[in-house]
Amino acid sequence: MSEARCSTAVFVVLFTLCAPSSLHAAPIDSTLYTAYSLSGGDTYLSYSVCGSTQQSEGCYGGGNLGPFGKIGALLEGAASTNLKTNTVTRLIYVLDVATGTGGNEVVLNVYKKTDTISPTYDTVVVTLSKTVPLALTGGSTALASMAANNGFIFIGTDQTNFAIRLQKNNYAMTQFGGFSPPLNVTAITSNKYGYITVTYGNRMGGGFNATIWFGPDGAGRGDGGGAYYMLEGSQALLPATLP
Repeated sequence: MSEARCSTAVFVVLFTLCAPSSLHAAPIDSTLYTAYSLSGGDTYLSYSVCGSTQQSEGCYGGGNLGPFGKIGALLEGAASTNLKTNTVTRLIYVLDVATGTGGNEVVLNVYKKTDTISPTYDTVVVTLSKTVPLALTGGSTALASMAANNGFIFIGTDQTNFAIRLQKNNYAMTQFGGFSPPLNVTAITSNKYGYITVTYGNRMGGGFNATIWFGPDGAGRGDGGGAYYMLEGSQALLPATLP
């Protein structure tokens, strides 16, 4: 009987140590959010960090980024958390489609946003990390398309008949497109598994459309005629914005 009681006690201790509750703790910034707004004719980006910490609630920090020629697209990267320093970092990608002396150059501005979270406050710091000139044509009326997965960002404008695949870890660029007759980029969409479609065609309707598919690894999966798009679960695809 004594051996049976000992075995039962050991089982209970092991079950407690392996309980998964600590492995599924909420991210330390899960009660915080960042809201963005455009101003100055899309030449400035404002941000405000609000929500709550363990012992407080409200807005903790904010600022303005810019000026830009014209903000054409925005993305926020995935969070990286350091539990030892209670910090959360993520990248903010701001695509400027009307910069340079002629006002038609395209540059991707990469900002690093760091949240240092305590029980009572969130200290927010945003700094410019990288500016990446892109071999695309922009302008004050240019419409941009941009989507990303874990490893790559895909970028294009309706003024250029090719798009760019930008590798996140080293900013290496690859151009792709080249349909005949020439077709400009009209949409870039992604799904939650990291698949990407880059769609080419005429925003005014009519004519020929084509699509290139990419996988999560950034490699091409095929191409063909027609306009095709990816869907994901949190952001609706708006047909009014598509060719």
